[in-house]
Amino acid sequence: MQLQDILYSQGFGIRRVCSGLVQQGWVEIWDSEQQAFVPVRDSMLELEPVGLRFRVQGVEWHYQAKGYIMLHKPAGTECSQKPSAWPSIYTLLPQPLRQRPCKGAIQGVQAVGRLDQDTTGLLLLSDDGQFIHRMSSPKKHVPKVYRVTAKHPVTAHMVERLCAGVVLDDDPRPVRAAACALVSDCVLDLTLTEGKYHQVKRMLAAVGNRVEALHRWKIGDLVLPEDLPLGQWRWLTEKDLQMLGFQGA
Repeated sequence: MQLQDILYSQGFGIRRVCSGLVQQGWVEIWDSEQQAFVPVRDSMLELEPVGLRFRVQGVEWHYQAKGYIMLHKPAGTECSQKPSAWPSIYTLLPQPLRQRPCKGAIQGVQAVGRLDQDTTGLLLLSDDGQFIHRMSSPKKHVPKVYRVTAKHPVTAHMVERLCAGVVLDDDPRPVRAAACALVSDCVLDLTLTEGKYHQVKRMLAAVGNRVEALHRWKIGDLVLPEDLPLGQWRWLTEKDLQMLGFQGA
């Protein structure tokens, strides 16, 4: 695969721009024999992309055929490319991730579902449509665990109702929590396998309480790493994908 095509596939711009980056000396390739990054000037150089390490303008990248990342979403951000009132979560990502070429008009990695602007925690993003569908479809029953801080103490009766099912105003079908565990008087872990608009907040309201803070800390068996700072992202590893029950990478 030509170097300019590799750079294009990773979101560094159209091929002409990628060729220019190479010709201007902004691209370096890892040389295992020299154990160092070495500059290249030939944009049509043929390389094996899998396992390729390279640097663009001093920043190291690894070739990724598909992009799978996690983001520690901060409060005060919207999961939208065109936010209405708050900054977009996409501003937290480097430009190449936002420019990765995809089929259709939409470019870059896309959020797998959405979190409200005041909700924090684990957010997945990808440019793999199969992965996005697998993680977000209610038919797949991928569990998502939310740490809920309520305004009032959560009673055993409230927990029973959340697990038995509550009716929301736009859907006559009861919505149930897959699991509900008290952490303290006003804090509980709520597990859902489907996502509706403001679902956790509306479920708590339906049992006579109110959400004061909301944090998603787990999807499938994947737990938000303690060492991933608020507002930061990282690539999902093969082990992470396995913990999500996804084998398509």
